[in-house]
Amino acid sequence: MFIELTDHLRCPRGHAESYLVLLPERMEGRSVREGRLGCPVCGNTLSLADGVLDLGDGPPDPPASTLLQPDPLTALVGLNGPGGYLVLVGRPADAWRAVAELNLGVGLVAVNPGPQVTDEPGISVLRSGSLPLKSHSMRGVVLGAPYGDDPHWVVEGARVVLPGLRVAGEGGVPDSAALELMASAGGVWVGTPRR
Repeated sequence: MFIELTDHLRCPRGHAESYLVLLPERMEGRSVREGRLGCPVCGNTLSLADGVLDLGDGPPDPPASTLLQPDPLTALVGLNGPGGYLVLVGRPADAWRAVAELNLGVGLVAVNPGPQVTDEPGISVLRSGSLPLKSHSMRGVVLGAPYGDDPHWVVEGARVVLPGLRVAGEGGVPDSAALELMASAGGVWVGTPRR
């Protein structure tokens, strides 16, 4: 996991949003390979192994995504320029190298990607039943199937994206008070968080 991403991680427990304290045990360059993250509010300790933060509550392996390929998802999230992070939830993360080439200088976070995606320079991997990320901190969120159809994940995407920036998803049009729909067609939608 890219060490700077740890500034954006948050405790997943049901208390007020709290940062996590990193205790690295093994580093390779700017990547934390082994370590622990602790919450100063509830004392929750999370383990980082092989560069992956696995919270143990991630869903089973998602089906392969066919609609949110690198070119369309890049157009949908509409990032202009380097900096910040783009979150790829589910199988859109499987094509992260192509996404990185289209979004130079943007950090990528894979949440519940396919099993072949491992932590390496250019991608940080999280496995979780939610987005353990700071609210209003990401430049974009892409929700592959089945996440784009799940109200919980739609709300999570809207929560973590910066105001005015976009969440794109694969699935039916979301019925969420958290998201203002911009467009939808052919099983893909895009929206921004409601103000």
